[in-house]
Amino acid sequence: MSIKNNYNHTVFACYFGYVVQAIVNNFAPLLFLTFRSEFGIPLEKITSLITINFLFQLVVDVIAAKVVDKIGYRKCIVAAQLFSALGIAGLGVFPSIMPDPYYGLLISILLYATGGGLIEVLVSPIVEACPIKAKKAAMSLLHSFYCWGHLFVVLLSTLFFTVFGIENWRILAIVWAVIPFLNTFYFAKVPIAHLTEEGEQIPVRRLFSSKQFLLFILVMVCAGASEQGMSQWASTFAEAGLNVSKTVGDLAGPSLFAITMGVSRVIYSKISEKVDLSKYMTGCAMLCITAYVIAAFSGNPAFSLFGCAMCGFSVGVMWPGAFSLASETFPKGGTAMFAFLALAGDFGCSFGPTVVGVATDILNDDIKRGVFAAVIFPILLIVSLFIMKQSKTKNKE
Repeated sequence: MSIKNNYNHTVFACYFGYVVQAIVNNFAPLLFLTFRSEFGIPLEKITSLITINFLFQLVVDVIAAKVVDKIGYRKCIVAAQLFSALGIAGLGVFPSIMPDPYYGLLISILLYATGGGLIEVLVSPIVEACPIKAKKAAMSLLHSFYCWGHLFVVLLSTLFFTVFGIENWRILAIVWAVIPFLNTFYFAKVPIAHLTEEGEQIPVRRLFSSKQFLLFILVMVCAGASEQGMSQWASTFAEAGLNVSKTVGDLAGPSLFAITMGVSRVIYSKISEKVDLSKYMTGCAMLCITAYVIAAFSGNPAFSLFGCAMCGFSVGVMWPGAFSLASETFPKGGTAMFAFLALAGDFGCSFGPTVVGVATDILNDDIKRGVFAAVIFPILLIVSLFIMKQSKTKNKE
C-alpha cells in the first residue's frame, strides 16, 4: 500500500512530529551558558527565552483553535514543520547576523514556538481521526515519542559536544533542523482525515457550557502540573541523590524522568484494550501522590531520586489519557476541543513549577518540602475523574 493510502504512515509522521516538539523545547536550554559566554547576553535575559517560548506556544494554541479547521490540517501541520525547521536552524544563524544577538535568538524562538504550538494542537486530533484500531494505544505511544525525543536531544547533543566541541553548536542546530525539514515532506504525502465533517463540530460555546468538558480542562491542568511540578526539579534530586556534579545531575535527573514517563506510555499502549482508562488514570494519580511523598519526606537522597523516577512513570498516562477520554465523551469536539485541552495542559506545565517555587520560598528554600506542594494536583485529578464517573452513571440511569 502506498504512503498516500496508508494511515500507519500518518501515525509515524505524527510520532516524528512529537520528536520535533522535543527538539523545540529542549535543545536551546542546553546552550544557555554558551549563549552567555559567546554573545555576552546576561543569563537572566537568556533564560527569559524559555518563558517566551512557552507563552507564545499558548498564544498559537488559542489562535489554532479558531483557524485550523478553516485552513486545513495538512497545510497547518506542514507549516508547523517548516516553522520548526527554520527556527531551530536559525539559532545557529540569526544571532550572528543581527546587530543584537539576543534578537536573533528571539526571532528563532518565535519561529519554532509557532511550529511547536501547531504541533501540540494538531498531532493528537490527526491520530484520533485516523481509521485505525486501538486508538488509545496509538495516542499513548504518540505521546511517548516526546519523552524519547527529549532523551535523545539531551544525550546526543551532549555526545556531540563531547566529541566535536561545544564551539560547533551551530552545526548541531542545523542537524536537528533536518528532522522537521524532512518531516515536512512526509506530512505532505500521508493521508490525513478530519475528526468531524464541516458543520458537525460542537461549537466552542457549547463545549464550555458542559460541566464534563470543564472537568477535562481541570484534568489537563492537573496532568501538566503533576508532570512539571516534579520534572523541573529532577536535576536537583539527581545531584543530591547520586552525589554527582551539577552537570551530571542535569543529565541524569531529566533523563531518568523522561525514560520512566516514556516507558509508562509504552506499557499503557500495550494494555490499553484490557483496562478501564479512567480507573487506570486514578491508580496512576495515587502512585503519583506516593511518589511526591517519597521524594519530599525520605531522609535518604537515593530514595528521593527514586520518588522522582516513580513520579515520571505515574504521570505518563495522564496527558494522553485525558485526550482519549475527552474524545470518547465528545466525539464531535473537533480540533477546538484538542486545542483548548492542550492549552490547559500547557498552563498546568507552567503553573505546577510556580506552585513548587512559591512553596519553596515560604519554606526557607527547602526544595524537598516545596515539591510536596504539587501533590494537590494528582489529588484534584482523582476528584475530577470521580465526579466524571458519577456524572456518567447518573446520565445512564
